Amino acid sequence: MPEVTKPANQPGDFLVDYEEKVFPDVKAEPGEKALITFHTVAFEGSIGLVNLLQASRLINKGFETSILLYGPGVTLGVQRGFPKLGDAAFDGHLNFNARIQKFLDQGGKVYACRFALQALYGHGEGALIPGIRPINPLDVMDLILMHRKEGAFILDTWTL
Repeated sequence: MPEVTKPANQPGDFLVDYEEKVFPDVKAEPGEKALITFHTVAFEGSIGLVNLLQASRLINKGFETSILLYGPGVTLGVQRGFPKLGDAAFDGHLNFNARIQKFLDQGGKVYACRFALQALYGHGEGALIPGIRPINPLDVMDLILMHRKEGAFILDTWTL
C-alpha cells in the first residue's frame, strides 16, 4: 500500500477556491420577478431547502420573488415542532420553517394550494406558517401563467 505523505486536512483549511467567481453577479432590473415552484416532499431530499436558499438569493438580487407550494410541496409550509410547535425535535427539524420565515421577512410571497393541503395531506389552513397565502387549486396554473406573461424567471422543481 502506498504511503500517504500529504498531511490530513484540519478544521479551518480551505478545500476549494471559494473566492473565485466565474460569472458576473446578475442583478434584477426594476420590476423583474421570479417564481419558484415546489412539488417536493419536505425532508425527502435537499431540493426543498436548496430552492428556499435560492429564493432568498433572488430577493437579494432585487427580484420580486414568490414561492408556490403545491402537491407535496405544501408539506414545506406547515408549522412543525415536537413536542410543541416551534420545538426542534432534532437538528435541522425546523430548517424549512426557519427558511420560509426568513423569506417572508425579506418581503417574499409564499402561496400554498388548498387542495393539496387538505385533500392530499389532511391539513387545514391553520397548519400553515403564518404569512403563507392559501390559494384555490385553480389559481396554481394562473399564478404560473401570470409570472410567464410578466417575463419572470421561473424555476420549476419536481421530485417523485
